[in-house]
Amino acid sequence: MTVTPGGSATTTRAVIDELLRRIGQGDPEHIAALYAAHADWKLSWPDDEHGRAATPWITQRGAKDAAAHYRRLAAHHVPGAADTRIERVLVDGADAVVLGEIRQTALATGRAYRARFALHLTVEDSLIVRHHVYEDSLSVARAFGAS
Repeated sequence: MTVTPGGSATTTRAVIDELLRRIGQGDPEHIAALYAAHADWKLSWPDDEHGRAATPWITQRGAKDAAAHYRRLAAHHVPGAADTRIERVLVDGADAVVLGEIRQTALATGRAYRARFALHLTVEDSLIVRHHVYEDSLSVARAFGAS
């Protein structure tokens, strides 16, 4: 992928499209290569809301841990039973919002779930510097056995 540096909407869209393509391929190291070392990563729930024992990928982390995130996510779901529906990608300069629905099956329980999500990404110099996920955490927690 060749993308020009800067914060243009064209660059942002190209990086986001590449990220989604790589996520679809499922290679954690290849995905992680799109993140800046200093990226602001937020994907977490309050411990008192759902707990984290069954969902260890849902935690604060830095970009250096991006590959670990995608490895853990895959390790806790039934291989080949995932589907992500992207409904919209909205781009404004360096910022993008990806809207969609995740469909997965929890490996530990065999329960399938659907979770709506919004992913706020920011791209600088052709690398992702912000990765904030907002999702239906209750659906995910229930699939993994939370009551």
